[in-house]
Amino acid sequence: MEKKGNDAPAIGIDLGTTYSCVAVWKHDRVEIIPNDQGNRTTPSYVAFVDDERLIGDAAKNQVAMNPANTIFDAKRLIGRRFSDSNVQQDMKLWPFKVIRGHTDTPKIVVSYKGQEKEFLAEEISAMVLGKMKETAEAYLGKAVKNAVITVPAYFNDSQRQATKDAGTIAGLNVVRMINEPTAAAIAYGLDNESEIVGRLNVLVFYLGGGTFDVSVMTIEEGGVYEVKAVAGDTHLGGEDFDNRIVDHCVSEFKKKSNKDLSGNQRAMGRLRFACEKAKRTLSCTTRTSIDLDGLHEAVDFSLKLTRAKFEELNMRSFNKCIRIVEKSCLNDANMKKSCVDQVILVGGSTRIPKVQHMLQEFFDGKDLCKSVNPDEAVAYGAAVMAAKVSGCSDKSVQDMLLCDVTPLSLGVEVEGQVLSVVIPRNTPIPTSNAKTYVTTSDNQYAVSVNVYQGERSRSTDNHFLGKFRISGIPPALKGFSEVMKCFEIDADGILTVTAVIVSTGKMKKLVISNESGRLSKEEIEKMVNDAERYKLEDLAFEKKAKAYNDLDDCLYKMKYKMKEYNIRTSVHPAILKEMEKAIAETTKWLEDNQTASFSELHLKKVHLEFVCKLLL
Repeated sequence: MEKKGNDAPAIGIDLGTTYSCVAVWKHDRVEIIPNDQGNRTTPSYVAFVDDERLIGDAAKNQVAMNPANTIFDAKRLIGRRFSDSNVQQDMKLWPFKVIRGHTDTPKIVVSYKGQEKEFLAEEISAMVLGKMKETAEAYLGKAVKNAVITVPAYFNDSQRQATKDAGTIAGLNVVRMINEPTAAAIAYGLDNESEIVGRLNVLVFYLGGGTFDVSVMTIEEGGVYEVKAVAGDTHLGGEDFDNRIVDHCVSEFKKKSNKDLSGNQRAMGRLRFACEKAKRTLSCTTRTSIDLDGLHEAVDFSLKLTRAKFEELNMRSFNKCIRIVEKSCLNDANMKKSCVDQVILVGGSTRIPKVQHMLQEFFDGKDLCKSVNPDEAVAYGAAVMAAKVSGCSDKSVQDMLLCDVTPLSLGVEVEGQVLSVVIPRNTPIPTSNAKTYVTTSDNQYAVSVNVYQGERSRSTDNHFLGKFRISGIPPALKGFSEVMKCFEIDADGILTVTAVIVSTGKMKKLVISNESGRLSKEEIEKMVNDAERYKLEDLAFEKKAKAYNDLDDCLYKMKYKMKEYNIRTSVHPAILKEMEKAIAETTKWLEDNQTASFSELHLKKVHLEFVCKLLL
């Protein structure tokens, strides 16, 4: 194959937890590119066998015989800390070894070429992306450089940046990252372009191998896609359903043979492979069997598994999916379920009959949209976006307008540990916004910019993303010097914070990336839930913080007036002495009563103003 520079079109890649897919816009349409085995999706598996590295189908096909050196689920590690509770839980189930690396980064350990090798999740993901790149190059006959890669809608900054890094490692220029449900909606919109009249409200229900996303969107005639709200769980999917079958089988094996096979990695690898196959079978039949000869210590294993038992094992997860649809997405979008015109199913796990039944039941019997291929829709949408950013002349591609959103509010900490929101949650991205803040003390030389993400009023109740300090503020009285803080979120959802001293133009910048702050899905969920649960508490805190600042400002103004009165001879010294006493007493009280209630703070301010007014 002759490769001619970088003149190949940009490709779209769905980097999945269990399977990946690559597509390209060619001949005025999207083409899903088959791999070297003729399959339109490729397992996200990497294996190390003797002196050989296998990727995709070849890696997955030998997993049962070589579990300790076959890596999967890298997407569940990427951008996370080793100490993350989800990572710790997954490590108990993975046959391969994961250790703590530098700065709490998880590292995967394998045996390769007679040595122990350590790989970051980004490196393993890069190997899968490299395979997709090679697949596209073989199909196009040209070297591929540019790509659009999809990520779960609820991936945080760290996970997005790490995915982008994986693309770079794979030799790709990641021209854009878009959310998986959004990509699927693009696929639906383009396939049904002629049928979309006016505005259509759609809910994309994406349940894949390792992640769950739900997005409420509007699709307008002419190709305008606007995301209204996103929700999900970056640690919920088909892998979890497999794990529960595996756990059930381990328990049944122990009951029947009084032997524990959980420590036998090879046996566990064989069992996992069989359980995944059983799960798929149960989507089209009501019962199946898992039969493995000599599974552990020469003991055979046989189990009849019904669809009802599978549903029982996973009902908690299924219920969670429906709760997220209702409470975390429709509510945020301020949309009644009756207003949803189409419910689009995406991801292999949406083939599970119980999931479909529960979702249809929730939407009062509405037919679910199955017109898009659940395995290929995300790559399809990514390819359309790749064509658009590459300047494709096709009118349906160029007319497409995409407005995605940021899932959580972003802001800075201000006096009194209050979160001042700069960009509210569900704001369309890319976006930028700036707010101006004043100094809080006389002759203040520097300002610390502490950046948080979340929905709580108290800054420390939110997730800390990063901080920096800007100095060089010219001497001035409290409240006179201004510092502008600008937040900018790019199309990939990555945040940059800039602070500027208005009077001098001095500037300092922080890019929130891997090292700056990581936020797990559970933490995001907790923030949203806490925001609802503690709404009254937050309102009370805001009120109290304002009363504290009002009293502090009142004291400052009174002290400033005292300086003026000292110059004027018309004010009697005895009056000045009484004012000084009142100010000193209030200042001392404020120092000793940091936890005072709103009422106490407000009354102290009223009293101080009354005394000073009475004296004058």
